[in-house]
Amino acid sequence: MYCPAAFRQDDLPTLHQQIRGSGLALLSTAGSQGLQASHLPLLLEAGEGEFGTLYGHFARANGHWRDLAEGAEALVVFSGPDAYVHPGWYLAKAEHGKVVPTWNYIAVHAWGQAEVFDEPERLLQLVSRLSDQHERSQARSWSVSDAPGEYIDAMLRAIVGFALPIRRLEGKWKLGQNRSSADQHGVRAGLAASVNPRDRELAACMNLND
Repeated sequence: MYCPAAFRQDDLPTLHQQIRGSGLALLSTAGSQGLQASHLPLLLEAGEGEFGTLYGHFARANGHWRDLAEGAEALVVFSGPDAYVHPGWYLAKAEHGKVVPTWNYIAVHAWGQAEVFDEPERLLQLVSRLSDQHERSQARSWSVSDAPGEYIDAMLRAIVGFALPIRRLEGKWKLGQNRSSADQHGVRAGLAASVNPRDRELAACMNLND
């Protein structure tokens, strides 16, 4: 990922927080089947290895898991909020007009090679933890144990799990840090006033010294 120094995010707890808050990840490989990508919810175990370990599963019918089984390196992308930046939000536009549009965003990239598994016990633990992670916000949470056991057993036979120790981790917080303080405040104000919730979410990530 191209990442100028001004945008680089190296704080591990911040990177982990973004991973957990991203929801759906994009896992891509370039293996024997060519370039492939799958959209997957993942579970992060922060205490495993230097950067943590990612856990997830594929539908068994999705042949992408075979690339991981063959040892292909995976790139996992976690996308945060993003927004178009209108040039009129820059104070510099009124001063000299030398401004152009851009796109600000937050992203985390993780690389590693995965262990693939299909033992029912490990799969049950994985899907239970994934469900619990995403059910916390529900008024009446659902758990795997709510479904009939034979149904869950059949579902487990239809998936393949993986554990991906993160070997390299990069974060990019492109929030206008290369602009003047006045320009950054102008962008934050413009995004905060937008009707688009993702714009407002990105504005909230711009922690500026007022």
